[in-house]
Amino acid sequence: MPSQTSTILVTGASSGFGALTVRALARAGHTVHAGIRQTATRNAPAVADLTAYAAEHKADLHPVELDVTSQESADAAIAHILATSGRLDVIVHNAGHMATGPAEAFTPEQLSDLYDINVLGTQRVNRAALPHLRAQGAGLLVWIGSTSTRGGCPPFVGPYFAAKAAMDALAVSYAAEVLRFGIDTAIVVPGAFTSGTNHFLHAGVPADTGRAAAYDERYGTLLAGLNERLSALIPPDADAAAVADAVADLVAMPAGTRPLRTHIDPSRDGSEVVSAVADRVRADFFRRVGLDDLLTAGSSL
Repeated sequence: MPSQTSTILVTGASSGFGALTVRALARAGHTVHAGIRQTATRNAPAVADLTAYAAEHKADLHPVELDVTSQESADAAIAHILATSGRLDVIVHNAGHMATGPAEAFTPEQLSDLYDINVLGTQRVNRAALPHLRAQGAGLLVWIGSTSTRGGCPPFVGPYFAAKAAMDALAVSYAAEVLRFGIDTAIVVPGAFTSGTNHFLHAGVPADTGRAAAYDERYGTLLAGLNERLSALIPPDADAAAVADAVADLVAMPAGTRPLRTHIDPSRDGSEVVSAVADRVRADFFRRVGLDDLLTAGSSL
């Protein structure tokens, strides 16, 4: 992978962490492809903003149609990038969707939809991109996770937390499985940023309103004030752009030196402490079963 600049795909780049990340990477001089679904309709304003930003800053920044819930769309997006840029070095798995409400009130189909975006979406993009990264013997997978997988996790966000936990487990497995192909893995772990993104604003809600109402009788006040409770934990100077900057810093690091996890958690919910223990236990187990070569200095300790 080039030591100075890289060709990068960021999924879910229409808003939030994704939109911030493509701009941070473009400012750093990289060729950046912003994966956005429905570029000609629903997200046309986001595409227009991105195009204007690229022109104003003379950035090598390009929208690409990408719906992570479709393998055909993922295949087409990767093919387009390779045809136009000639290479691909970094995938940033950022696409995701949140949901809030009583877990019981979400239908199984709703949970399936959350998994489809947050977990299966990463798998579709990996299957489209990894043959190229493996063939070139270099690359980087960056996964945008969540402190909720191991830190303090408030109630009524269970379906989302479950999906993010599944994505984290998949990322950890990939870390070892692609390492011998020269591909690094980095998991960026944001805390609950309640401003600077549309994460909470666009969150899904339970389809079973009758069951949700049953919980409102005893938990309605708590649920209504959840966003305010989280906000109270976050310092006033916390900036969601720190997540984008962390991704740019990881991309700039030499291969083989990147940490497996980078926490950006202004609320300090404890995820970093738990993850340090869990990753140390994993590294110890790998040594015991003779997989030491999968524990490089920067990617697994």
